[in-house]
Amino acid sequence: METLNTPSASPAARVHIVCAEPSIANHFLAELRDVDVQRDSLRFRRNLQRLGEIMAYRISSQLSYTEKVVQTPLAASSSKQLRDFPVLATVLRAGLPFHQGFLNYFDQSPSAFAAAYRIEGTSQVQVQVDYLSAPNLDERVLILADPMLASGKSLVQTYRAMLRFGQPRQVHIAAVIASPEGVEFVTREIPEATLWVAAVDDHLNEHAYIVPGLGDAGDLSYGSKL
Repeated sequence: METLNTPSASPAARVHIVCAEPSIANHFLAELRDVDVQRDSLRFRRNLQRLGEIMAYRISSQLSYTEKVVQTPLAASSSKQLRDFPVLATVLRAGLPFHQGFLNYFDQSPSAFAAAYRIEGTSQVQVQVDYLSAPNLDERVLILADPMLASGKSLVQTYRAMLRFGQPRQVHIAAVIASPEGVEFVTREIPEATLWVAAVDDHLNEHAYIVPGLGDAGDLSYGSKL
Protein backbone atom coordinates (compact mmCIF):
# COMPACT_ATOMS: atom_id res chain seq x y z
CA MET A 1 0.00 0.00 0.00
CA GLU A 2 1.50 3.31 -1.07
CA THR A 3 1.56 6.28 1.29
CA LEU A 4 1.57 9.67 -0.37
CA ASN A 5 2.62 12.75 1.60
CA THR A 6 0.96 15.78 0.04
CA PRO A 7 2.99 19.01 -0.05
CA SER A 8 0.19 21.16 1.37
CA ALA A 9 -0.68 18.80 4.20
CA SER A 10 0.72 18.54 7.72
CA PRO A 11 2.81 15.42 8.47
CA ALA A 12 -0.23 13.81 10.15
CA ALA A 13 -2.41 14.14 7.05
CA ARG A 14 -1.28 11.25 4.88
CA VAL A 15 -2.92 9.67 1.87
CA HIS A 16 -2.92 5.87 1.81
CA ILE A 17 -3.55 4.41 -1.66
CA VAL A 18 -4.88 0.90 -1.06
CA CYS A 19 -4.75 -0.33 -4.67
CA ALA A 20 -1.21 0.91 -5.33
CA GLU A 21 -0.08 -2.70 -4.86
CA PRO A 22 -1.82 -5.80 -6.29
CA SER A 23 -4.49 -7.30 -4.04
CA ILE A 24 -8.08 -8.51 -4.29
CA ALA A 25 -9.08 -4.85 -3.78
CA ASN A 26 -7.87 -4.16 -7.33
CA HIS A 27 -10.28 -6.80 -8.66
CA PHE A 28 -13.25 -5.27 -6.83
CA LEU A 29 -12.28 -1.80 -8.07
CA ALA A 30 -12.01 -3.03 -11.68
CA GLU A 31 -15.51 -4.52 -11.49
CA LEU A 32 -16.89 -1.24 -10.09
CA ARG A 33 -15.53 0.60 -13.14
CA ASP A 34 -16.61 -1.96 -15.76
CA VAL A 35 -19.73 -0.78 -17.63
CA ASP A 36 -20.76 -4.39 -18.28
CA VAL A 37 -20.55 -5.41 -14.61
CA GLN A 38 -22.26 -2.15 -13.57
CA ARG A 39 -25.53 -3.43 -15.01
CA ASP A 40 -25.77 -5.66 -11.93
CA SER A 41 -26.59 -3.18 -9.15
CA LEU A 42 -26.45 -5.91 -6.51
CA ARG A 43 -22.86 -6.72 -7.46
CA PHE A 44 -21.98 -3.04 -7.63
CA ARG A 45 -23.23 -2.51 -4.06
CA ARG A 46 -21.44 -5.66 -2.89
CA ASN A 47 -18.13 -4.50 -4.36
CA LEU A 48 -18.47 -1.14 -2.60
CA GLN A 49 -19.17 -3.06 0.59
CA ARG A 50 -16.11 -5.29 0.07
CA LEU A 51 -13.85 -2.29 -0.40
CA GLY A 52 -15.32 -0.79 2.77
CA GLU A 53 -14.39 -3.98 4.61
CA ILE A 54 -10.83 -3.88 3.26
CA MET A 55 -10.40 -0.24 4.26
CA ALA A 56 -11.89 -0.91 7.69
CA TYR A 57 -9.22 -3.57 8.20
CA ARG A 58 -6.45 -1.22 7.03
CA ILE A 59 -7.65 1.63 9.24
CA SER A 60 -7.95 -0.69 12.23
CA SER A 61 -4.15 -0.84 12.41
CA GLN A 62 -4.18 2.88 13.36
CA LEU A 63 -6.58 2.48 16.30
CA SER A 64 -5.94 1.96 20.01
CA TYR A 65 -6.08 -1.44 21.69
CA THR A 66 -6.05 -2.80 25.21
CA GLU A 67 -4.79 -6.11 26.54
CA LYS A 68 -7.50 -8.47 27.70
CA VAL A 69 -7.33 -12.00 29.03
CA VAL A 70 -10.02 -14.32 27.69
CA GLN A 71 -10.73 -17.86 28.76
CA THR A 72 -10.62 -20.55 26.07
CA PRO A 73 -11.90 -24.10 26.73
CA LEU A 74 -8.29 -25.06 27.52
CA ALA A 75 -6.53 -22.07 29.07
CA ALA A 76 -6.40 -18.33 29.50
CA SER A 77 -5.22 -16.32 26.49
CA SER A 78 -4.01 -12.72 26.32
CA SER A 79 -5.41 -10.77 23.39
CA LYS A 80 -5.72 -7.22 22.05
CA GLN A 81 -9.17 -5.68 21.76
CA LEU A 82 -10.29 -2.30 20.47
CA ARG A 83 -10.31 0.34 23.19
CA ASP A 84 -13.43 1.85 21.66
CA PHE A 85 -15.25 1.44 18.36
CA PRO A 86 -15.10 4.38 15.94
CA VAL A 87 -18.08 6.45 14.88
CA LEU A 88 -18.88 5.62 11.24
CA ALA A 89 -20.20 8.50 9.15
CA THR A 90 -21.30 8.60 5.53
CA VAL A 91 -23.04 10.79 2.98
CA LEU A 92 -26.45 9.68 1.68
CA ARG A 93 -27.24 7.90 -0.57
CA ALA A 94 -24.16 6.73 -2.47
CA GLY A 95 -22.22 6.12 0.73
CA LEU A 96 -24.59 3.50 2.16
CA PRO A 97 -23.04 0.31 0.64
CA PHE A 98 -19.50 1.54 1.38
CA HIS A 99 -20.59 2.41 4.93
CA GLN A 100 -22.03 -1.09 5.38
CA GLY A 101 -18.60 -2.58 4.68
CA PHE A 102 -17.13 -0.59 7.58
CA LEU A 103 -20.08 -1.54 9.77
CA ASN A 104 -19.53 -5.24 9.00
CA TYR A 105 -16.12 -5.01 10.69
CA PHE A 106 -16.78 -2.33 13.31
CA ASP A 107 -20.02 -3.99 14.29
CA GLN A 108 -20.40 -2.17 17.60
CA SER A 109 -19.93 1.29 16.10
CA PRO A 110 -22.56 4.03 16.18
CA SER A 111 -23.35 5.67 12.86
CA ALA A 112 -23.69 9.24 11.62
CA PHE A 113 -25.40 10.31 8.39
CA ALA A 114 -25.47 13.44 6.26
CA ALA A 115 -27.50 14.30 3.18
CA ALA A 116 -25.35 16.44 0.89
CA TYR A 117 -25.87 17.14 -2.77
CA ARG A 118 -24.35 19.20 -5.56
CA ILE A 119 -26.31 22.18 -6.83
CA GLU A 120 -26.29 21.73 -10.60
CA GLY A 121 -26.34 24.46 -13.21
CA THR A 122 -23.84 26.76 -11.54
CA SER A 123 -20.45 27.79 -12.84
CA GLN A 124 -18.72 26.42 -9.76
CA VAL A 125 -19.44 23.32 -7.68
CA GLN A 126 -21.75 24.23 -4.79
CA VAL A 127 -22.82 21.75 -2.13
CA GLN A 128 -25.87 21.81 0.11
CA VAL A 129 -25.97 19.84 3.39
CA ASP A 130 -29.59 19.63 4.52
CA TYR A 131 -29.71 16.66 6.93
CA LEU A 132 -27.36 15.60 9.69
CA SER A 133 -27.57 12.94 12.40
CA ALA A 134 -24.67 11.94 14.65
CA PRO A 135 -23.82 10.75 18.17
CA ASN A 136 -21.47 12.69 20.46
CA LEU A 137 -18.10 12.93 18.68
CA ASP A 138 -16.03 14.37 21.52
CA GLU A 139 -12.76 12.43 21.88
CA ARG A 140 -14.04 9.70 19.54
CA VAL A 141 -12.43 8.22 16.45
CA LEU A 142 -14.42 9.33 13.39
CA ILE A 143 -14.36 7.51 10.04
CA LEU A 144 -16.09 9.53 7.31
CA ALA A 145 -16.67 7.38 4.21
CA ASP A 146 -17.91 8.43 0.77
CA PRO A 147 -17.19 6.42 -2.42
CA MET A 148 -16.23 9.34 -4.69
CA LEU A 149 -13.89 12.14 -3.66
CA ALA A 150 -14.26 14.57 -6.59
CA SER A 151 -13.85 18.24 -5.67
CA GLY A 152 -13.87 17.33 -1.96
CA LYS A 153 -16.33 20.10 -1.11
CA SER A 154 -19.13 17.83 0.10
CA LEU A 155 -16.78 15.88 2.39
CA VAL A 156 -15.28 19.02 3.87
CA GLN A 157 -18.69 20.64 4.41
CA THR A 158 -20.07 17.43 5.91
CA TYR A 159 -17.12 17.12 8.28
CA ARG A 160 -17.36 20.73 9.40
CA ALA A 161 -21.10 20.38 9.97
CA MET A 162 -20.49 17.30 12.12
CA LEU A 163 -18.17 19.21 14.43
CA ARG A 164 -21.27 20.67 16.08
CA PHE A 165 -21.54 17.23 17.73
CA GLY A 166 -18.04 17.43 19.23
CA GLN A 167 -14.34 17.34 18.39
CA PRO A 168 -13.01 13.87 17.45
CA ARG A 169 -9.59 12.88 18.73
CA GLN A 170 -8.77 11.07 15.48
CA VAL A 171 -10.24 11.47 11.96
CA HIS A 172 -10.04 9.11 9.00
CA ILE A 173 -11.61 9.87 5.62
CA ALA A 174 -12.17 6.98 3.21
CA ALA A 175 -13.06 7.02 -0.49
CA VAL A 176 -12.96 4.47 -3.27
CA ILE A 177 -11.87 6.81 -6.07
CA ALA A 178 -10.40 10.29 -5.66
CA SER A 179 -9.23 13.03 -7.96
CA PRO A 180 -5.87 14.75 -7.39
CA GLU A 181 -7.78 18.00 -6.91
CA GLY A 182 -10.01 16.43 -4.26
CA VAL A 183 -7.06 14.94 -2.41
CA GLU A 184 -5.29 18.29 -2.35
CA PHE A 185 -8.43 20.12 -1.17
CA VAL A 186 -9.30 17.69 1.63
CA THR A 187 -5.76 17.38 2.99
CA ARG A 188 -5.46 21.17 3.00
CA GLU A 189 -8.86 21.85 4.59
CA ILE A 190 -8.81 18.96 7.09
CA PRO A 191 -5.11 18.60 7.99
CA GLU A 192 -5.92 16.53 11.08
CA ALA A 193 -7.38 13.73 8.94
CA THR A 194 -5.76 10.65 7.44
CA LEU A 195 -7.09 9.91 3.96
CA TRP A 196 -7.59 6.37 2.64
CA VAL A 197 -8.44 5.81 -1.05
CA ALA A 198 -8.47 2.78 -3.32
CA ALA A 199 -7.20 4.84 -6.27
CA VAL A 200 -6.36 8.40 -7.25
CA ASP A 201 -7.52 9.01 -10.84
CA ASP A 202 -6.27 11.39 -13.52
CA HIS A 203 -8.32 14.58 -13.19
CA LEU A 204 -11.69 16.29 -12.83
CA ASN A 205 -13.51 17.25 -16.02
CA GLU A 206 -15.31 20.55 -16.63
CA HIS A 207 -18.37 19.22 -14.76
CA ALA A 208 -16.24 18.26 -11.72
CA TYR A 209 -16.60 14.52 -12.37
CA ILE A 210 -13.65 12.19 -11.82
CA VAL A 211 -11.98 10.85 -14.98
CA PRO A 212 -11.85 7.92 -15.62
CA GLY A 213 -13.90 7.38 -12.45
CA LEU A 214 -16.87 5.03 -12.63
CA GLY A 215 -19.96 7.18 -13.10
CA ASP A 216 -22.57 8.05 -10.46
CA ALA A 217 -22.16 5.63 -7.53
CA GLY A 218 -25.59 6.46 -6.13
CA ASP A 219 -27.41 5.80 -9.41
CA LEU A 220 -25.45 2.60 -10.02
CA SER A 221 -26.30 1.37 -6.52
CA TYR A 222 -29.96 2.35 -6.32
CA GLY A 223 -31.21 3.47 -9.74
CA SER A 224 -31.32 6.82 -11.50
CA LYS A 225 -32.93 9.81 -9.83
CA LEU A 226 -35.02 12.67 -11.22
